Amino acid sequence: MKRRLLTARGALALMLFATISVQAQVTFDRLLHTEKEPHNWLTYSGNIQGQRYSLLSQINTGNVKNLELQWIWQAPSLEKYETTSIVNDGILYTIQAPAPNNITGTQAGDSNTQIVALDAATGRPFWRYRYVIPQASRACCGRVNRGLAILGDTLYMGTLNSHLIAVNAKNGTLLWDTTVIVPPTQATYPITVAPLIVKDKVIIGAAGGDGAIRGFLAAYDARTGKEVWRFYNIPGPDEPGHETWSGESWKVGGAGIWTTGTYDPETNLTLWGVGNPAPDTDGTVRLGDNLYTDSVVALDADTGKLKWYYQFTPHDEMDYDSTQVPVLADIEVKGRMRKTMLLANRNGLMYVLDRTTGEFLQGKPFVNVNWMSGFDPKGRPLRVPGKVPRGSGGDGTPIMPTVLGGTNWYSPSFSPKTGLFYVPAWENSKSGGGGGGGQGATNTTPMAGTALAPNTKTEEEGFGVVRAFDPRTLDKKWEFKMNDITWAGVLSTAGDVVFSGGREGYFFALDARDGKLLWKIALGGQVNSGPMSYSVNGKQYISVAVGTSLFSFALRQ
Repeated sequence: MKRRLLTARGALALMLFATISVQAQVTFDRLLHTEKEPHNWLTYSGNIQGQRYSLLSQINTGNVKNLELQWIWQAPSLEKYETTSIVNDGILYTIQAPAPNNITGTQAGDSNTQIVALDAATGRPFWRYRYVIPQASRACCGRVNRGLAILGDTLYMGTLNSHLIAVNAKNGTLLWDTTVIVPPTQATYPITVAPLIVKDKVIIGAAGGDGAIRGFLAAYDARTGKEVWRFYNIPGPDEPGHETWSGESWKVGGAGIWTTGTYDPETNLTLWGVGNPAPDTDGTVRLGDNLYTDSVVALDADTGKLKWYYQFTPHDEMDYDSTQVPVLADIEVKGRMRKTMLLANRNGLMYVLDRTTGEFLQGKPFVNVNWMSGFDPKGRPLRVPGKVPRGSGGDGTPIMPTVLGGTNWYSPSFSPKTGLFYVPAWENSKSGGGGGGGQGATNTTPMAGTALAPNTKTEEEGFGVVRAFDPRTLDKKWEFKMNDITWAGVLSTAGDVVFSGGREGYFFALDARDGKLLWKIALGGQVNSGPMSYSVNGKQYISVAVGTSLFSFALRQ
């Protein structure tokens, strides 16, 4: 009998398969209790409360200066890398944004998004799965994808061509592919958001709110991909809120979703921020408050029924999408412990709401704002006359913050240890006036790119900042200024370190207690993602996507 020898490549493949096979299945109970396994990062925000906080403390204020680069993974794409990776038992899963195709049998101009499994300690690839994206599929601001969800042995990803797919986490094979929007439709419903797992459901929303869509959130059976419920972000006839849209404007009123929501197991509510109305700066064709655009909606996770909402910017004419991450935390407000939702909004205001009822508890600007002067008793903003785009009757003077916001889609962080809420923001940003006219941003940059670019703005013309706030009072505790603006999220850790970055290409660490700069490194590209942390074999890593690459750091050995 002739014996077959195992080649070195075959041996390596078996070893890699064995490595992935020893992973524990990700149950929903594990997602509910991520505090029990801080070595993993199982959701887009680290936990389902949206806190982007790591309980790991090996890296701390005393030794963070000793961070060293451990590995780099170069994505084969020149698109912005906005993904937050997830990690389960030493395997890191990330997404490469759509890149030019080299797959036979596809059309010219098509591209492919890749899910990639990497060794979280070395960056070595285990497998990749390619999903072909038709050329016509795109979002308003780049062909991006912000992340994955995991349940059991399955990874879930939304696509630019309106699909939700499920892939085997052990080997990268496709399990099912569901069309989220059923043709015929002329509207564009790209999915850029990382899905949220609640119980046995995968919840996603569609972007495209700058165009003629009727935005929605939908839940799908995690095992089969079949739709369980759908909630339209714009109410139809005979639904509460429909009267806030004039004429037929509700049919094409926007209200996209492009940032992952959160979940409160005590109330079984899932909370999501909703985007702008369309057209974004012409309110004359959609008279009324335009519910539920620029709102947070709280839905029953089992049925998709609306339980409460709060609208941040009624009848928005400045494109102030409210798709920021709703952060859930139990804090003391006005002498009473409350179950709250914290949200730093694109409109330049920070909010504390009761997450069980939607009650407005307090609000306050976190950057310079001139479009509103305060709140009425129910929390509705009091508008300043004339502070709308010129085409809508504006006075022609600049509006603050810019159309791109005091903050945007990039993630904030809440540290239960310090009790502080950390927000990346733009200060002194303006739109209109000064020759800009209408809604045009006069001193901002386009939606994030990858390459470094000269910054000629003065501080008066705008700069990036990380600010820490006491959510009990919304008072600012400290700030860290950058020379240029930022599109980077924030991570806080139990080591009392805050990590972030900016358009200048620096990735840095701050003292979570006072904002002191502890460490920074130039990485050669813009930081357009949220940092995250995990550990393998007792060694803590900090990982962040910068430019078109994924970087992972750990302490010097």
